[in-house]
Amino acid sequence: MRVVDADVLITGRDERPIEDGRVVFDDEGTIDAVGTQEDVSAPGGAEHEEYPAVMPGLIDAHLHLQGMREMDPLSWITESSELGTARATADLRDLLAAGFTAVRDVGSTTGIGLRDAVDEGTIPGPRIFTSGQSISQTGGHGDAHFLPYEWMTNTDESLATLADGADECRKEARKRIRDGVDVLKIMTTGGVLSEKDTPDQSQFTDAEIRAFVEEAHRVGIPVASHAQGAPGIKAALRNGVDTIEHGFSLDEECIDLFHETGGIFVPTLSIMHRLIEKGSDHGVPEYGLEKARRASEAHFASVERAYEAGVPIATGTDFLGPDLVPHGENALELELFVDEIGMDEHEALQSATRVAAETVPADDIGTLEAGNRGDLLALGRDPLEDITAVRAVEAVYCGGNPAEI
Repeated sequence: MRVVDADVLITGRDERPIEDGRVVFDDEGTIDAVGTQEDVSAPGGAEHEEYPAVMPGLIDAHLHLQGMREMDPLSWITESSELGTARATADLRDLLAAGFTAVRDVGSTTGIGLRDAVDEGTIPGPRIFTSGQSISQTGGHGDAHFLPYEWMTNTDESLATLADGADECRKEARKRIRDGVDVLKIMTTGGVLSEKDTPDQSQFTDAEIRAFVEEAHRVGIPVASHAQGAPGIKAALRNGVDTIEHGFSLDEECIDLFHETGGIFVPTLSIMHRLIEKGSDHGVPEYGLEKARRASEAHFASVERAYEAGVPIATGTDFLGPDLVPHGENALELELFVDEIGMDEHEALQSATRVAAETVPADDIGTLEAGNRGDLLALGRDPLEDITAVRAVEAVYCGGNPAEI
């Protein structure tokens, strides 16, 4: 058994932190008890650690484990998955070192293999929930517009595959389910880093979206949609999609649909922030930079509107691996929530714990409570006083054991 004590214990739930708190793990790495040091006894012979602050392990609900090292989309489709997988094993270590004990990989050719290797203990890393390759319509956000169509349909290296018509969409969903994915990722609008579409353009019809959702929900898999413009956001929510990724242009109808459907918003402010701040220095195509500049103000305003309306918001960075958006700096999203959106520190922490956990098909992560998996982040400072303290990592525990970093 193991005992972890903290001056401040943040459970991840919407409740006051516990002063002089204690977490007890059983021999299986499951949380046995949580409470004050006065109320929860330390079992005899248990290993015992103490820290200034303890909280649930962080969760990034939107990233890509493709092992990318450049921001040029051409390299994303021409580099091999084998090279990407090797690089991504290093990225997983960086994520763990930064306190991320679970991630949702929403578009890669590497995620399923990496997930299984982490689960079997072959490589260290956070718990991975993956969509495998995402699914796009022809000419949509996931299509490599700069390649001949025949090339796109005859490669296994792309982050997305194509489907057109409800029947093809249904079959592509079933193929992902056959592969064993944890979430289905689709594209219901254009995007910033796709060459010939724009964020306000809707993609996939209602019938196509419903086909994806029906197949995924039939087997208990959630559906995530890349959705930036309001019409595509509404189409996704109306047809049962569970999470909206990016959400550049939320109007009042979008907000109402979030409340009606219980959808979760994963805004990925971090990648937009980095594109605007430093994208021109890192090889981002000019078309992407221009679209990011046009969308940035509306994006941040939409997230602020959703926050003020009480829409559940989860931490997700859309980080890819290159120097501009490297894994390991994913805590930037929490800092942006506080500095730019107006969340208090406790709300930002919940976005990366309890709320982010609701985006994946697991009920044992995101909070420190009896019966949950022993994923825990120990910090050298109190993040409720200063959100940047989430970077002051002293130790990370996965399944009740110190992580190999």
